[in-house]
Order: sequence, then structure tokens, then C-alpha cells
Amino acid sequence: MATQNEVQEGLAEIVNEIAGIPVEDVQLDKSFTDDLDVDSLSMVEVVVAAEERFDVKIPDDEVKNLKTVGDAVNYILTNAA
Repeated sequence: MATQNEVQEGLAEIVNEIAGIPVEDVQLDKSFTDDLDVDSLSMVEVVVAAEERFDVKIPDDEVKNLKTVGDAVNYILTNAA
């Protein structure tokens, strides 16, 4: 089971690869759209990469609830296999 830091670091690497955002900017309180400029298409890529990396399923209707990095980290920690 991954720790909160491991999930946050993994998400930061994913966001960096997809959106070119510096890893150190991907903090728990940052909004994907407002702070990190992750558009809806990129968000889909982030979700798919996170599902593969953390062995978790994120249904489409849940993606809209993942507004901040912290939301995504908490979802992954709660729902990872």
C-alpha cells in the first residue's frame, strides 16, 4: 500500500510528464485546472496514468470530484487495490 507521499510524488511525476508542470509545484492544495493548468483532455490522461500506476479504477463520474491534488491522493489511497 502506497503512502500519501508516494501517491503525491507519483501524481506529480504523471502531471509533469503530461502537462509539463514542475514536480515541486504539484502540491496537495493545488487545483488541477486553476493552479496547474491541467485541461480536461490532460486530466483524462492523468487519470489513466494514475489508474495504471496505482492499480485503482477511477470512474468517469468520480473524475469531476478530483479538483485538487489532495482530492486525487485521498481517492487513490482510499480505493487502491
